[in-house]
Amino acid sequence: MAIWQVLNNPVDIYCERLDASFWSEPLNALSNAAFPLVALLIWRVMRARGPISGMNTVLTGLCALIGLGSFLFHTFANRWSEWADTVPIWSFVGLYVYAALTTERGTSRRYKVIAAILISSVTLTVLFLMATGETTDANAADPLNGTGQYAPALIALLIFAAASWRLRLPQAPWVLAAAVTFLASMAFRTFDMALCTSWPTGTHFMWHILNAAMIGFLLMARGMARPAVRPATSAR
Repeated sequence: MAIWQVLNNPVDIYCERLDASFWSEPLNALSNAAFPLVALLIWRVMRARGPISGMNTVLTGLCALIGLGSFLFHTFANRWSEWADTVPIWSFVGLYVYAALTTERGTSRRYKVIAAILISSVTLTVLFLMATGETTDANAADPLNGTGQYAPALIALLIFAAASWRLRLPQAPWVLAAAVTFLASMAFRTFDMALCTSWPTGTHFMWHILNAAMIGFLLMARGMARPAVRPATSAR
């Protein structure tokens, strides 16, 4: 089978999709607008607080890119668009964790290289598992509907929230809000197929909306990690 044929293999794992047409998942597709909207809002908030770091710029851009990738997946619904969906997500996860580690542990080049290798390895492993069968039609028989693949991210986020709260960091409330929001979004993703008979549109679109909010909270946590830069006032 040609590579292009493999990449065009259809993927149908959501309640809303009834056929292979482009607009078969209108709610799942259009709800991805939440990501670029959140990215724009956070960008404006960060700009108001002072100069934006390169890392925060990339993370905010990835937030918008997640929406685009997910839109492609919920319209084309095939293997290549599945990669367009998952790569920005796990890129954000890996880069955010790397940014958090390097912020807390200093800027040693050696430490950055080790952290980057470890995070890249975990991210590539997750992507490999997803590409080789985690998000297939077999999810219909999975009680978690494929949501189990995000369990490591939830655990990491809960640990991050607990550590931030324990250390009384200024970003702790935002990280906690992100963890609670992500837990709720995972519930909506899990019950999507189970509620098909009573709710034909499914609940997956709420996974997008809540995840956009969760990423917004995480980006705000990075913004709150440093004090706002106020313009100097002239002496009187």
